[in-house]
Amino acid sequence: MPLVSTRACSLLALLTFLAGCGESVDPAVFTAQPAPSSVTEPAACDNRTPLRRALFGDLHVHTALSSDAWNYDLEVRPYGAYSYAFGNEIELPLPDGGTHAVRIDRPLDFMAVTDHAEFLGEQLLCTDPASEVYDSDTCEGIRASTAPTDSPLAFKIMHPMPSRESDVCGTDRVRCDEAISAGWQETIAAAEAWQDTTAACERTAFIGYEYSSHRLGANHHRNVIFAGSSVVSRPVSYIEATREWELWELLQSACQDAGTGCDVLAIPHNSNISAGRMFKVDYPGTDTVEEQAARARLQAAMEPIVEVMQHKGDSECRRGLPNILGSDDELCDFEKFENNAAMMDGADACYDGTFADSMPHLGPDCLSHRSYARYALIEGLAEEARIGVNPFKFGLMASTDTHNATGGGVRERDWAGHLGVADADLGRRLSDTPRVMGNVSNNPGGLIGVYAEENSRASIFAAMKRREAFGTSGPRIRPRFYGGWNLPEDLCSAPGLLARADAVGVPMGSDLPDRRAEAPRFAFFAERDVGAPDAPGGLLQRIQVIKGWVDDDGGLHQEVIDIAGGPNGASVDPASCEVSGPGADSLCAVWTDPTFDPERRAVYYGRVVENPSCRYSAWDCIGLEGEDRPAHCDAPTYGPEIQERAWTSPIWYTPGG
Repeated sequence: MPLVSTRACSLLALLTFLAGCGESVDPAVFTAQPAPSSVTEPAACDNRTPLRRALFGDLHVHTALSSDAWNYDLEVRPYGAYSYAFGNEIELPLPDGGTHAVRIDRPLDFMAVTDHAEFLGEQLLCTDPASEVYDSDTCEGIRASTAPTDSPLAFKIMHPMPSRESDVCGTDRVRCDEAISAGWQETIAAAEAWQDTTAACERTAFIGYEYSSHRLGANHHRNVIFAGSSVVSRPVSYIEATREWELWELLQSACQDAGTGCDVLAIPHNSNISAGRMFKVDYPGTDTVEEQAARARLQAAMEPIVEVMQHKGDSECRRGLPNILGSDDELCDFEKFENNAAMMDGADACYDGTFADSMPHLGPDCLSHRSYARYALIEGLAEEARIGVNPFKFGLMASTDTHNATGGGVRERDWAGHLGVADADLGRRLSDTPRVMGNVSNNPGGLIGVYAEENSRASIFAAMKRREAFGTSGPRIRPRFYGGWNLPEDLCSAPGLLARADAVGVPMGSDLPDRRAEAPRFAFFAERDVGAPDAPGGLLQRIQVIKGWVDDDGGLHQEVIDIAGGPNGASVDPASCEVSGPGADSLCAVWTDPTFDPERRAVYYGRVVENPSCRYSAWDCIGLEGEDRPAHCDAPTYGPEIQERAWTSPIWYTPGG
């Protein structure tokens, strides 16, 4: 284990003293109000599917209300973001000061704008020429910044004791509080305007925001999504809740316990750049196992799903980590943003000793298995055995994190970028330079899928809470994953496959019931995304089950099993992006775990993988010659081909049920 650096030691005592000391605030100011009487929801949708159908959405979308979108010349606000997601054109900035029109290839079923809660007030005040503080030093610095790290507020989201700027907010903060309220009301109004309140239920617009703690340089971000129109009166930010459990507690008291019909969940994202902090197994400030179990129980309840993929990379898994035993999973090399973002080759393991909770980081500067969802799912089994609660009982989803207000705009062949003018220019967009915004290490991001009875807030939110959710790297693949003791071996060839699986098994996100046989069976079936007429979807190559468990010595084990399909020789020509080779429109298999141990906890989830296809960066390079051809096109840091995929939420086995 590497020693703590001199830099870290010099800060350690101060940071430990400061940790968890954000601005004091009266929790009552966040208390949710009942939904306005003007907001109505249909009793039921005309199009209702008792066995649930796949619906696709994006729950991670930024607009010009986020400073790291506005600074790149984006002018689209929340109303426009919902408009794009549901099928209309918006205008994106060009480097020459002009704009170009973009439209999503296929409208989403549901979406949420999730602008940053942190400094929402400062952002609105400093970009409004009529504001009395427009010419303040802080405002001039905000407007002059050309990257998030240039902003005078950049250090605030890393500092363990964040505060607001008095030259903007005033010493009493009233000016910023009023601006925050105005921005929050704009977000709410946009969602309500786009929410389909008829029985047609053609689209669902959730109300949400992003909690953007980057405490001590490690990512702790969460997207906060509300179930309906009763929401907190003001978003809880890192300024008021400097630790994630403080966020959960405030959301619980101000929303769920307010008696107004408010419900909420939080979705962690980009654990891949969390320096091992997102899924850390520790409970600062607790003294007993009972207190630890209570916090773990709150975490599991408040965070039922985790974002496994977005434009800053894949957070499922990583090859070569020393703590992980079992299969070498080559598909874990997919979209490793952290490699280029911080030049991770040869990086040390993250420090995990005394005062690790107060260790400062310069971005994702170390490697840890606790930065990846798969290993958190496995380690959660051990924690459940220790304290009786699994804090990492979560399902998997994906979204974009677009800063172009283009929720769901994930098609590789004509991706419009994610960061305004920062990647509207191909030279910058395909740059290999680490830590540059508008960089080839970014990607279009993914989508969340849910299995819900209807396209309504209540039905979709319930699906997320019960973890009947999945993520894709962009394509609208439809995977279904069931577990049980009595699933028929001939399920895939028998009529009524879905009804039979639903009758005798449990779907993704569930626990297996009490053991009734020697080993459980799992049914995994998936249908490919057929795409659009001008851009057909890819064929499926294989479906896999990933199993995780913990041995008697605490070792974390993974096993990756192809249960249908497999390597098939399919390929793509990166010069033309023409695909060739066999593949499947759908795949199905029933698999019985041959190494099942009835005395050992286990977690299982599914992954379906497409044939190889072109990454967006290869599509960008087609036809470029001479000075117009970026260096990356001929010497790519990120290969020209990818294998798109989808991940199901897990199914858990616990001895005794």
